[in-house]
Amino acid sequence: MIRQQKNESRRIMIANRGEIASRVAKACRELGHTAIGLWTDNERNATHLQFCDEWVHLEGSSNAETYLNVDKLVEVAKKYNVDAVHPGYGFLSENAGFARALQAAGITFIGPNVDAIQVMGDKATSKKLANEVGVPTVPGTDEAVPTVEGAIKIAAQIGYPILLKAVAGGGGRGMRVCNNEEEVRANFDAVGRESKAAFNNGDLLVEKLIVNPRHIEVQILADKQGNVFHFFERECSVQRRHQKIIEEAPSPFIGEDEELRQNICNTAVKLAKAVNYDSAGTVEFIMGEDKSFYFLEMNTRIQVEHPITEEITGMDLIVCMIQSALGDSLGIPSQEFIKRTGHAIECRICAEDPITMLPAPGLVTGFETNFPQGTRFDHCLFKGLEVTPDFDPMVGKLVCKGIIRDVAVRKMRAALDGLFIEGLKTNMPLLKVILREQKFCEGIYTTNYIKEIAPQECVKTDFNHLRFYEVLAGVEARRMGI
Repeated sequence: MIRQQKNESRRIMIANRGEIASRVAKACRELGHTAIGLWTDNERNATHLQFCDEWVHLEGSSNAETYLNVDKLVEVAKKYNVDAVHPGYGFLSENAGFARALQAAGITFIGPNVDAIQVMGDKATSKKLANEVGVPTVPGTDEAVPTVEGAIKIAAQIGYPILLKAVAGGGGRGMRVCNNEEEVRANFDAVGRESKAAFNNGDLLVEKLIVNPRHIEVQILADKQGNVFHFFERECSVQRRHQKIIEEAPSPFIGEDEELRQNICNTAVKLAKAVNYDSAGTVEFIMGEDKSFYFLEMNTRIQVEHPITEEITGMDLIVCMIQSALGDSLGIPSQEFIKRTGHAIECRICAEDPITMLPAPGLVTGFETNFPQGTRFDHCLFKGLEVTPDFDPMVGKLVCKGIIRDVAVRKMRAALDGLFIEGLKTNMPLLKVILREQKFCEGIYTTNYIKEIAPQECVKTDFNHLRFYEVLAGVEARRMGI
C-alpha cells in the first residue's frame, strides 16, 4: 500500500499552458500545494487558469517573449515567492540552462538534475553513454560527423539506407533518409542548415536506418534516494512527419512476450541509473521486425502520452514527479508493486487538416462530448476558444481503456464519434479512419503506417451539423431532467 504523508505546502508555478498546465495544476492542488498559472497577452482566457489558485501575467505575445524567456520566467518566480517550477512538456522542459537558472535562484526545477538533462539532451553524448553501459544502440556514429565525405565513409561501412540525424533534434525535425551516396551529398548540408535553424546546432549523426521499425518507449520514474522504477512500455508507431498521433499501452507488437517486455524495461532502468536520473522520463527505442531493439533517445520530461501509462498502472505520474522533485517519498516499495491491467489508447486531437495533416488555426464555435465509460479527455477546449498559430496545434488528448485491446479500440471509436468540435478543422476524421482500418485493428503497423496505408485518402471531411445539434439538444435535455 502507498504510504500517505503530510507534506509541507509549496508554491508551484506552472511554466506552460494548455491541457498539460491544467493537468499539473490539478496534481498540485491534490498534494496541497498552491498552483500558480501564467497567462500571456495572446491568451488572456487560458483554460488552465480555472484550475490554478493564483494567476500571474507573463507579459509578451510570442513564445520567445514568454514561455521560452528564461530570465523573465525566473524573475516572475522570484517576484511571487515561488518554491518550485513545473515546466510541463515542450518549451523549456528539457532546457538545462533554465533548470540551472532556477537552481541559482533557490527555486526547485520539477524535473531531473541538470547533469542528466545535459547528457541525455545531446543525442551523441547519450548514445555514447548507452554504448558504455551496454545498452544496444543503432549502428552508426556516437559523435558528430563534420563533413559529407565522413558521412559517406560511415554509410559505406554500415550499409544503406542510412539516416542523417541532428545531434540536438526532436519532433521529427533534422532527419533525412538517404538510400545512396548521391542522396547523402544532396542532403547533408540541407539537414545541417535545418538543424541549425531549429536547434541552434547543425551537428549531425549518421545511423543505420532500421527498416519497418516500431517506436517503443518505456516510462521510468526515479526519486532523490536512488530508486528507479519502470511503468512498462508504450507503442507510438502511428506518426506523421515523425510526430505521434496515436499511442497505446502495452505494445501490441510485444504482445504476450513477457521476456522481451522485461528486457526492454530493465534496459531503460539501467540507462536511467547510469545517468543518476531522478524524475519522470521516457527512454525511447526503435524495434526491428525481429524484435531486436535499439536506444534512440531519452526525453527528460513528462511525455504527452503519459495518460495511457497512468490508465494501465493506476499511478499518477505528475504527482510522483512533483514528490520526487521536492524530495518526498514516492511510497513505492519495489518494482513488483507496480502492476499493469488492461489496455489504453490515446488519440491526439489536433487543429489540423485531416488530409494534409498541416495546422489549421480557427475558432471553436461549438463543443460537446458524449463519451462511453472508460474515457478520459485531457483538453483545453471551450466554445469561443481561438486556436492560433502561436502554439502547438494539439488541443486535447482522448484516452480510452479496455480490459483488452479490442475493447479499448471499440471504446475509442465510440469516443471519437461522441466528440463534437464545431468551427475548428481537426484530425478527427483521420483518426476515425485509422481506428477502423484493418492493419491498425490487428496491431500490425510500423512507423511507416501513414505513408504505406495512406488512411488520409479515405477521409470524409463533411461535418454533420444536424448530428451535432441533435447531440447538443440531448445533453441539454438531460441537464433539465427531461
